[in-house]
Amino acid sequence: MSAAIELISVVVTIMGLGVASQVLADRLQVPSVVFLILAGVLVGPEGLGVITPSVFGETLQAIVGLSVAIIVFEGAFHLRIERLRGAQRETLLLVTLGAFVSLVGTAVVVRYALGAPWDVAILIGSLLIATGPTVITPIMNVVPVRERVASTLETEGVVNDVTAAILAIVTFEYVLLGSQGPLALVGEFALRFGLGIAVGGTIAAGLWYVLRHGTQAVENAPQNARLMVLVSSLAMYGVAEVLGARFGASEAGIAAVATGGFVLGNTDIPYRDTIEQFKGDVSLLVIAFVFITLASLLSLRDLLSLGVGGIVAVVVIAVIVRPLGVLLSTGGGRLTTPERLFISALGPRGIIPASVATLFALELQATNQTAATTLVGTVFLVIFATVVIEGGLARHIAQALDVIPMRAIIIGGGRVGRELAQRLEERGEEVVLIERDEQECERLRERGFTVHKGDGTRQEVLERAGVGNARIVAASTQDDDVNLLIGQLAKNTYDIETVVARVNEPSNLDAFEDLDVEAISTSMSVAWSMDNVIERPGISKWMTELDRDGDVQEVEVTSEDHAGKTVATLGEELPEGCHLALISRDETNRLPEADDTIELGDHLTFIGRRSAVREAIDYCTS
Repeated sequence: MSAAIELISVVVTIMGLGVASQVLADRLQVPSVVFLILAGVLVGPEGLGVITPSVFGETLQAIVGLSVAIIVFEGAFHLRIERLRGAQRETLLLVTLGAFVSLVGTAVVVRYALGAPWDVAILIGSLLIATGPTVITPIMNVVPVRERVASTLETEGVVNDVTAAILAIVTFEYVLLGSQGPLALVGEFALRFGLGIAVGGTIAAGLWYVLRHGTQAVENAPQNARLMVLVSSLAMYGVAEVLGARFGASEAGIAAVATGGFVLGNTDIPYRDTIEQFKGDVSLLVIAFVFITLASLLSLRDLLSLGVGGIVAVVVIAVIVRPLGVLLSTGGGRLTTPERLFISALGPRGIIPASVATLFALELQATNQTAATTLVGTVFLVIFATVVIEGGLARHIAQALDVIPMRAIIIGGGRVGRELAQRLEERGEEVVLIERDEQECERLRERGFTVHKGDGTRQEVLERAGVGNARIVAASTQDDDVNLLIGQLAKNTYDIETVVARVNEPSNLDAFEDLDVEAISTSMSVAWSMDNVIERPGISKWMTELDRDGDVQEVEVTSEDHAGKTVATLGEELPEGCHLALISRDETNRLPEADDTIELGDHLTFIGRRSAVREAIDYCTS
């Protein structure tokens, strides 16, 4: 009975610390994994001694394995093909060339900084390839970088989690347990990966069919769908592990859940939102459990045994090896130099290296205590340093590199909102749509838009969409009351710079103007466009052609290098096909004359070819 009570108290303590860490992380806008690791050390043998390795006994391996299965499945489930298109080349190179550079570089550092044998160094290098979703996703939740940056990091994390787990298992058997033959490494890796893909894809396909055709007419269908997805993720892991053990290919389960999650996440399944929310809540609890449990098993003696060499290894891995792999993999693509530097600075390791290293160490203790100590000490030191330092400083690094874009949030994904989003994205804005209808959300995602499902009048929905870092909020629904409430929230609660709202009933215009919201009457806009065609056909045609081939943009002069120049001088420096059409200063507009002087803070309106206008904007702000 005492053992049962001890186990209950440990589980309750871990869950309580997990929830507290999440709440504290949300309050301080710091990734939760930082507090989870600190909490694990606090309650472990090196701290209060509440959790000891003997509590879970021989079941620890199974518990960690199932927990990792849920975590990897949830990360892969959110990995959409549409998000990969923005940085497809960079992602592919990161998970191939970048992973290879990480493995080789880490192995060399461990070999010469710590004096470890080559087999142990290669094993550690294999494990530390992983930058998993368990640490990347919480960081991305509090650092709202561009979608292409977030998708690159998250895809790298999911793929490299699987790669690292399988490669480490194969390496462990090959270099430490005496597997024979140089081709065994490649063959065993391919066997595990292939088996996992086959099992995960098959179970995912079966689940998709059941969800599409066997649940929607059943009472409590959403609840049943959530439970079926959860059980299926565990089944993928379990079946792959059982088959893997039979064919000598253990750890195929990680590849299975990654495959199954990715397949289901990119298919049309019912109740997607409720499944995502449920899986997210379960994953938070599982992440808390695994991180705190594994951190509690960390021995201070293992870390101190590394000495100065351990610190040197961590610094070189984080400051040289990681940036080298990223910069070699991302050159010449869509990522800007600051974005590449941000990805270089963000390489925290997570659950996979922690859990697998712990299991390896338990197996090595009886035969090679030195190797076990070096393995656990190095892996956990890198995890602890990268998660705490890089995770804690991620937002500050992003701000210093200026890679957090000001967002444009559009509430309402109908025809008006969709057209506005497309126009803003074509001009380089970071656009997020908020839509209540689930089917409309799916259609918008299929078109490549970033969409949050929810009620745009609720603060938690706006904050999840990134309103705290928004420059523009546009309310484009068909309900004036909804648009008015959104405008009020955006202006009074979040102090958004530009708030614009669609007004469907002209008599409501005064209410919007009283809130200092830019009101656009749909009926007046249509009438104005029709009047242009009737009275000003030349201008109307010119505007239509401009919309297809050209652009009109307003930009604030923020570079001191351009302040003091005359319009004539600036005109000579502008790209061909672009003209300065208007100067706005102190809320007054004037047509530019050759001897007018440009001042810092002036708003300049450029007109011309789209590419030329973009160049002019970059020129005036750089």
